[in-house]
Amino acid sequence: MRTTAGDTAPDGALRDRLGGGLRLLVLSVLLLAGVGAVGRLVGWTVLTTTLGPTAYLLLAHPRSVSARLRSAVTGHALAVAVGLACLAVFGLWTHPSTAAEQHDTGAQIGAQALSVGLTLFLLHVCEAHHPPAAATTLLITSGISRPGPPLYGMLTGLALVLVIAPLMSAATAPKQPKQAEGDG
Repeated sequence: MRTTAGDTAPDGALRDRLGGGLRLLVLSVLLLAGVGAVGRLVGWTVLTTTLGPTAYLLLAHPRSVSARLRSAVTGHALAVAVGLACLAVFGLWTHPSTAAEQHDTGAQIGAQALSVGLTLFLLHVCEAHHPPAAATTLLITSGISRPGPPLYGMLTGLALVLVIAPLMSAATAPKQPKQAEGDG
């Protein structure tokens, strides 16, 4: 079936998109439900907002630079270090979270803005491009994933996603056609 600029996609392309979308739906539900169940067993909240975009990159775009294990691990590690440093510098180590207080203080806004800026700077310098790391540092500096069980939970969730998602993706990846010798 031939299409022109204003036509809809051929039926085969739509089937491929629906199949790929269904694959992502099933994998993400299984992954995050499993991670959440582990959190429930250990008594920590492990499902945090940084897991969604991390899971998406690892499941939907496993060959992208952002989904490389080096980028993901380095990115989140840098984000945690920067977030904790900003909590300390701004004197927010034991300050209530923005969620609990229902507003940000000036110090929290400063810590949040600086932590994201520093994280992005370090991701660029270290060539560890992983956008969800910015959410990680923001969760820490907002106090939502503060030092103690909230931080341990977030780190546990990240570790599980970083280990399990690539395995799930590889096990369910669509078959790529073999290239003829000499094809690039």
